[in-house]
Amino acid sequence: MLLSVAKASGVVGSILAILALVIVLLKSIIAFIGFLTGAIKILIVVLFVLLLVGVGIMVLRGLSDRRRSRE
Repeated sequence: MLLSVAKASGVVGSILAILALVIVLLKSIIAFIGFLTGAIKILIVVLFVLLLVGVGIMVLRGLSDRRRSRE
């Protein structure tokens, strides 16, 4: 009787341990995906700011070139 209970708890215990490992793995994968999406969002914002700065520099160069050509 005790041997059958020990075998059953061993199987149930190992199933619970595997289930716990799968849950921890899924949580870490979700956290990693969240980190990646955050990094991509920051990269998009930085690229947009650089684009605006580049356009501003080109406009200022055009204005200064036009002033030089008038003189």
